[in-house]
Amino acid sequence: MTAPAGTPEQRAFARRTVELPVQVGDTDQRVAGAIRFDTRDLSLGGAFLRSDLLFEVGEVLALEFSIPGGPTVHARGRVVHVARDPQLPTGMGIAFANLSECDREAVRAFLARG
Repeated sequence: MTAPAGTPEQRAFARRTVELPVQVGDTDQRVAGAIRFDTRDLSLGGAFLRSDLLFEVGEVLALEFSIPGGPTVHARGRVVHVARDPQLPTGMGIAFANLSECDREAVRAFLARG
């Protein structure tokens, strides 16, 4: 998900390459259960989820993931980018739409550990 050559990155938050399992569910609870994805990277603003199963841009998802050595984070996230380029990892860019201050601090502390 890097910007094309000559195009500056337009990210509000620095990303950290990290693989964490994420449970993704339906925010309207129309479907029971969740789907497991893995992150490729994580920031305070969101995550990139690697997957061949792709949601549509604009969809809002319920996310749950555990911080290693920390709490389980619960958030809502909006799909902001879908990557289908065969030369790059397939997946979705998710922007956190609702993250409690406690969960935000847990993510911040994890990212700071480097």
